[in-house]
Amino acid sequence: MHKLTFSEKIFERTNMLLLVLIGIVSIFPLYYVFCVSFTDPAVYLKGGLILYPQGFTLENYRYLLSTPLFPRSMGISVYLAVIGTALSLVVTSALAYALSRKRMLGRKYILLLILFTTLFQPGLIPNYLLVKDLGLINSLWALILPALSSGWNVFLIKSFFDSIPSSLEEAAVIDGCNDVHVWWRIILPLSLPALATFGLFFAIGYWNVFFNAVLYINDFQKWPLQLVLRQMLIDSSTSAGGGDILEEGQIINPQSIKMAAVLIATIPILMVYPFLQKHFTKGVLVGSVKE
Repeated sequence: MHKLTFSEKIFERTNMLLLVLIGIVSIFPLYYVFCVSFTDPAVYLKGGLILYPQGFTLENYRYLLSTPLFPRSMGISVYLAVIGTALSLVVTSALAYALSRKRMLGRKYILLLILFTTLFQPGLIPNYLLVKDLGLINSLWALILPALSSGWNVFLIKSFFDSIPSSLEEAAVIDGCNDVHVWWRIILPLSLPALATFGLFFAIGYWNVFFNAVLYINDFQKWPLQLVLRQMLIDSSTSAGGGDILEEGQIINPQSIKMAAVLIATIPILMVYPFLQKHFTKGVLVGSVKE
């Protein structure tokens, strides 16, 4: 075992200290939001830096969940994240698998068309007119269908499928599987690390959808969570429709309400990471082919 020299020890400990400082700087804003959201609004209004929940209270969360708009918007964001991610994975992986098979007719021309879409974007107005002509304005599908896939994601997953030995597919065909069965029963199970990674990217994109919602959703009853948060941040009140800051004699501080809303919007997507982390480092072909 190599014994570290004095200079290597200094370098290693300096790196560790630097990483710890970067971690603290990165985590502190979320920690501060957490502390303020559980702090008594009367204490927060006095000013000063809050390093721990003072006068612990759940009134901020109780107020948020008692308003019909916020829980509804959170449900809409969950719906977009779940349905959108599932459809995006199916569409992207199916197209990538088809393009990874060299026997596919017109494969090169389709790849060129997809490459063209990554180099030249149609622009904002053509996208809006397309969504409008499809009758998707004020529909949640306007936030899902235009973002189902992208040329970049298709190329990345296709490259991943290209690395899977063709002997697996040939063995499945000999056993009587068609292309759909091979894709569903062989390719997808072996691609869990890639699917987990792209699924996480898709979920974050749908959960944080904002600009498309501003363009296509005019009915505030269908606003996703990020749009409601934006409205809360620019309004002087604690809800998109306006309201008092006093409720049954209880002080309701707009800043505390906003902190609670930000925390509620952040925690669900953070909870997804632990469930997908194991797939990031798992070997894609471990145990699939034995010598």
